[in-house]
Amino acid sequence: MRIASGGIRHETNTFTVQPTMLKDFIRDSGRDPTFPAETIASRFSGSATIHGGYLEAADLRGVDLIPTLQAEATPGGKIRQSAYEHLIGMLLERLQATMPVDGILLDLHGAMVTEQYDDAEGEIISSVRDLVGPSIPIVTTLDLHANITALMAEKADVLIGFDTYPHIDMGDRGVEALNLVADIAAGMVSPTTAYRQLPLLTMPPRQCTLRRPMKRLLEKLHDIETQPGVLTATLSMGFPFADIHNAGVSILVTTDCDESLATARAQELADDVWQRRAQFNADLTPVEDVLKYVRQEAKGLVVLADGSDNPGGGAPSDGTVILKALLEDGIEGAVVGVMCDPETVAQAHQAGVGATIDAVIGGKTDLLHGDPVRTRAYVRTLGDGEFTFRGPMGRGARGHLGRTAVLVVGETEVVVSELREQLRDAEMLRTVGIEPLNRRLLAVKSAVHFMADIGTMAERVFDADTPGVHRPDFKSFTYERLRRPIYPLDEM
Repeated sequence: MRIASGGIRHETNTFTVQPTMLKDFIRDSGRDPTFPAETIASRFSGSATIHGGYLEAADLRGVDLIPTLQAEATPGGKIRQSAYEHLIGMLLERLQATMPVDGILLDLHGAMVTEQYDDAEGEIISSVRDLVGPSIPIVTTLDLHANITALMAEKADVLIGFDTYPHIDMGDRGVEALNLVADIAAGMVSPTTAYRQLPLLTMPPRQCTLRRPMKRLLEKLHDIETQPGVLTATLSMGFPFADIHNAGVSILVTTDCDESLATARAQELADDVWQRRAQFNADLTPVEDVLKYVRQEAKGLVVLADGSDNPGGGAPSDGTVILKALLEDGIEGAVVGVMCDPETVAQAHQAGVGATIDAVIGGKTDLLHGDPVRTRAYVRTLGDGEFTFRGPMGRGARGHLGRTAVLVVGETEVVVSELREQLRDAEMLRTVGIEPLNRRLLAVKSAVHFMADIGTMAERVFDADTPGVHRPDFKSFTYERLRRPIYPLDEM
């Protein structure tokens, strides 16, 4: 059996001013402008990623998996249409070259927006469907933050979303997808899907599946999946920082040719989510209150999540509000990271380890995340930014931050990098010489993903009350294209 796979992944924050370019996909997909298909297996084999799962299951099942493209870029603003056209053209051309195949696997995000398409994944799946025809099964894996549309559900035979946030189940979902597309191709099952879209937006902190209400809803989801006749189920919480018609929560239940069962279970889960809608409100803590807690009560590591400046949701990762508060307070044992500031990194590398520089740190992207911090900074360490994920999210995959520097400003260590990358794995700190457990306070440029690894080390975690394009506060955004009414923007 021959199965072709391919992916174009991006989470688009339409409130971010910087567009996403083709060079961003090149930089984050192996830094080769040809996106060589022959390197996909070596990049992802043995890793807890979607393609890692594809490869693992294909090997166990004896399926001939043919990867064609895997392109992704760090979340950011709308994708230039020319970049999208280049990538989709490459994907279709390579899929055509693999024909005939018995099935298609697509590794997509589900919240991609281009200059022309609000539903870019719907366009991708539709284009692949037009290429392969109606009889070849297409199984698509999606992020938990996918804004799933009716078009996506119609054109794919099955959509499989991540169950967890932090996304520690990516490899498992890849395995599930490979096995399901093979079962469909072999005629063992005939998928029937029920799709429900709720008039509901939720913010990232309360989407975390380690906390209530999501922990309880995940248990419900898994219970549905164990029921006879159910092939898979997805609860997608959506990406609220996309001002598009279809942003928000959606539910899918896929059965083996049992429409009534799929409909009943999808409605059951939808009703449960809707009844809990008031439980998704975020609870933000002022930075000053966190500093007071660290000084007066903390016995171990405290983590302050600067979700408003989370590059994993399209923010610039150069916000300075927390850094300024730490410097004014003078608290010892504090770390801020990872801040994206190529200019300061270049200055530090030119000066060298042990030098003291007149730095202008952060605040260089827009006016939303704080002004630059002008200060004297000691260059403690320099690095190349290459590392391997060791935590449960993406374990075994390689990562890169570009060049890095650790600056000491007063009593605070600041980790700066050339590239935007969410601080979601302790290895990103250890590779620059910082052991989180030896610090008092860690301010992370992340909303939830850090919880899978760094969060397990923390005595307590706070969600910071800071400004930014990823702030978990609906009053900070003006929606113009979103369908209405929708909760909590409207009373329902």
